[in-house]
Amino acid sequence: MQKPSRFETKVIHEGYNARDMLGSLTPPLFQTSTYVFDSAEQGEKRFKGEEEGYIYSRLGNPTVEILEEKIAALEKGERGLAFASGMAAVSAILLFLTKTQDHIICSAGLYGCTFGLLSMMKEKYGISVDFSNMRTEEEVRSLIKPETSVIYIETPINPTMQLIDLEKVVKVAKEAAIPVVVDNTFSTPYLQRPLEIGCDVVIHSATKYIGGHGDVIAGLLVGNKKLIEEVAMTTRKDIGGIISPFDAWLLLRGLKSLHVRMDRHCDNAEKLVEKLKNHPKIKHVYYPHEEQNPNFEIGKKQMARGGGMISFEMIGTKSDVQQFLNRLSLIKIAVSLGDAETLIEHPATMTHAVVPEKERQSMGITDQLVRLSVGLEAWEDIWEDLKQALEK
Repeated sequence: MQKPSRFETKVIHEGYNARDMLGSLTPPLFQTSTYVFDSAEQGEKRFKGEEEGYIYSRLGNPTVEILEEKIAALEKGERGLAFASGMAAVSAILLFLTKTQDHIICSAGLYGCTFGLLSMMKEKYGISVDFSNMRTEEEVRSLIKPETSVIYIETPINPTMQLIDLEKVVKVAKEAAIPVVVDNTFSTPYLQRPLEIGCDVVIHSATKYIGGHGDVIAGLLVGNKKLIEEVAMTTRKDIGGIISPFDAWLLLRGLKSLHVRMDRHCDNAEKLVEKLKNHPKIKHVYYPHEEQNPNFEIGKKQMARGGGMISFEMIGTKSDVQQFLNRLSLIKIAVSLGDAETLIEHPATMTHAVVPEKERQSMGITDQLVRLSVGLEAWEDIWEDLKQALEK
């Protein structure tokens, strides 16, 4: 079959040929834990790596491998790897790339559980972490130590929506031969492809936009073949954070509509940003492609569109913010994102509650900050719900 070149076609056809699966249009679900060998000798060869083939679904599964091939193609990487959750993927790559007493450079702001993992690695293994806005090459260069083993970045940063100029970071990282890992959950490969810029590994909490329907927990890694296969045969195999075949099948189903959904998420978000930034009870709106955003030029350079996530600061107290959330009707209070439904949450007391208050404040996560995952509903209905809650 001719290889598709455009994203919209790749997301539907890449990584799967129906002829290989008895003509099944939809990838089959291989819901099995183990595989039968033709002989004892064949089993020996497979365990030695002398013969290709399936052994055990913790090591490989046909449904899972279709997903891994598809996400690698979409991110323009050589190899993909699927996990049971986004944090399983984050844990696997950070444990793989570090050892005791190593040093990590991290974007100044990140998901609360990733912060928690880094804190645990510091306590248990003496791994140190420096947080930085990475505004300039000099700022990144000044943080590098002999023991620096990885640069870990979220862009846009959860939940402040700040952006990191990946091109600048990659230039410095290449000089020092330090791998750059990027959490691309907010953007998806439809809007941003860090590997094309020169980053080494991309992470997704596939629970979010990749799945898109709020019915699966999963994570993905993409990078070069050698590195990702080493992660597969070490941290994923031995720690065991593997995805189930059924969850992989759900992601394959969700991926087929990724481009359509992302365009609608972006359309809705752009309209809501204009409404929110002109409302008297909103102090600041944070969105990558909003022209008043100080990172606007970075966003235009490395993101095709601004995405479906908006953060905004309200005027008032924490209690005022909570009352606003409680008065919403259509919009649901929930901590995930990327679903068809519009979701809203209070980062300081929810997703980032694990981050100590001092660090939270330095990241820009105030008690007045709200994170909105814009859904696929009519944008006018989303705005009407926001407006009535703000007015009350």
